[in-house]
Amino acid sequence: MNILDLLQLKDKRKITMLTAYDYPTAYLVDKAGIDIILVGDSLANVVLGLDSTATVGMPEMLHHTKAVRRAIKNALLLGDMPYNSYQTNPEEAVNNARCFIEQAGCAGVKLEWFKDCLEVTKKIISAGIPVMGHIGLTPQTVDRINGFKCQGKDAESARNLIAQAQALQDAGCFAIVLECVPDKIAGLITGKLKIPTIGIGAGVHCDGQVLVINDLLGLFERHTPKFVKKYADLSSEITKAVEKYKLEVLRGEFPDQEHSYNIEEDEFKKIQGV
Repeated sequence: MNILDLLQLKDKRKITMLTAYDYPTAYLVDKAGIDIILVGDSLANVVLGLDSTATVGMPEMLHHTKAVRRAIKNALLLGDMPYNSYQTNPEEAVNNARCFIEQAGCAGVKLEWFKDCLEVTKKIISAGIPVMGHIGLTPQTVDRINGFKCQGKDAESARNLIAQAQALQDAGCFAIVLECVPDKIAGLITGKLKIPTIGIGAGVHCDGQVLVINDLLGLFERHTPKFVKKYADLSSEITKAVEKYKLEVLRGEFPDQEHSYNIEEDEFKKIQGV
């Protein structure tokens, strides 16, 4: 999958996108045929146990993105620009974006809407780095949009979202994530744009969908957004497996002969009593 392939999927079939943060997970996601793998700044919450995506930095993001890159053979790999890489220091945005391309092997980067979003987006694209935009609920600046709430539920805010989407397309973005947006508004935006929209909590009318892999697999119990559908409950399965392991060790049932190495009896007799 490359960006040209992705652009050609609009109006042909739905686009599939998931996050991944490590080699084994990325390997399985890629094997399943997902179009886009995003190393999301949700790494902060679901992997590192931090309270805010704004607290993860470039070192962590690059470290995990490199691991994911090693696993991928087919999917388009995107790196999520962390908050401090382009919002607190816009002058360094291009250099930080370039790190995702040159050091981590990404095809492009994603960045969330903020006050200077268009200026930064244009600079990164001018440097030859593809950008996926992100509007609606923007977790990195959630304190400025009245918390984790659906965005665009009134006419004025919906118009703002439509204008942001159009502006990002005009700036050269190859796709846009719509997060926590009413389905009808997401449908309007999708119909107006020539580039694909990827929804997360934005209804069925988007050109594609994305979820956090840990949410999809039931691996993150601290908070589950309304828009998440759990396709597995691995937290329970893992807990059961660990509890069974603990019990078998305590009972002396593990390891058994099947899981132990043996020595020939005549060789063992040679060292008995040593």
